Amino acid sequence: MLEARLQDGVVLKKVLDALKDLINEANFDCNETGLSLQAMDNAHVALVSLLIKAESFDPFRCDRSLSLGISLTSLSKILKCSGPSDVLTLKASDQIDTLHIMFEGKDSERVSEFDLKLMDIDSEHLGIPDTEYDVCVNMCSLEFQRICRDLSVLGESVTIECSKESIKFSANGDIGSGAIQIKQGATIDEKKELTTTINVNTPVLATYSLKYLVNFTKATGLSDVVNLSISNELPIVVEYKVSELGYIRYFLAPKIGDDEE
Repeated sequence: MLEARLQDGVVLKKVLDALKDLINEANFDCNETGLSLQAMDNAHVALVSLLIKAESFDPFRCDRSLSLGISLTSLSKILKCSGPSDVLTLKASDQIDTLHIMFEGKDSERVSEFDLKLMDIDSEHLGIPDTEYDVCVNMCSLEFQRICRDLSVLGESVTIECSKESIKFSANGDIGSGAIQIKQGATIDEKKELTTTINVNTPVLATYSLKYLVNFTKATGLSDVVNLSISNELPIVVEYKVSELGYIRYFLAPKIGDDEE
C-alpha cells in the first residue's frame, strides 16, 4: 500500500513538465525512502534520475516496495487538472492496476479524484557510480536557462570551459559565434542573492548538445539554483533540487571528435 500526500501539489506538476518531453513512460519505484525514477530519454542519449524523499510528503506510507509503470504524458494531463494551491495525494495498492490521484483545495471544499491506469514497463535499472568531478558549479538556474537558450540560436553544441576564475559557454554556427562568461562570485539573479560558485580541481573544456541542455532547463521552475558537475571525459550532471529534500539529475555525455561537428 502506497499513500503519499504532498502539501504543495504543484511540485509534482513541475517535475512532470521537466520529464515528459524526454521520457514517454517510466517506472516510479516506491519504498520507505520515497519515490524515485531512473530512465533513459526516448533517443537513449541522456539519463534522468529523480528522487522525491519520503520527508517531502506528509504523511508518507509505503508498506513494501512497489514499481508503478506510468505514462508521463497521461499523468501530466491529469496533473493539469489541479489548482495552483491544491494538496496532492497519491494512492496505490498491490492488487489494483491503477494509481489513485486526489486534489484537495486548501479549504477542502473542492476535491477532485482520478484513477490512472498503470502500465507494465520493462526497463533496465542502470547503476550510477559515485564520481568525483573535476568541476562543480552552482549558479542561478534562470541564468543557465537563458545561456542555453541564447546560444542555441547559433549552433547545435556548446563548449563549456571552467577555471577557478570563471565558467565560459561558447557556441559556433552558420550565422556566427557567441560566448557568455560568468565570473566566480557573480550574482546574476534579479535579487542579487544567488552567488555563482565554481569549485575546480582540474580545469575543464568539454562540448555538449545544446538541444538536450535546453530540454534539461525545463526543470528551472523547481529550483533557483542549478548545480553542474563536469569532467572532461564524463557525462555532465545537471541537478535541480526538488522540495529541498530531493533532486532531479540529468546526465549527458560530452561530444567527442566528429560528434562536435
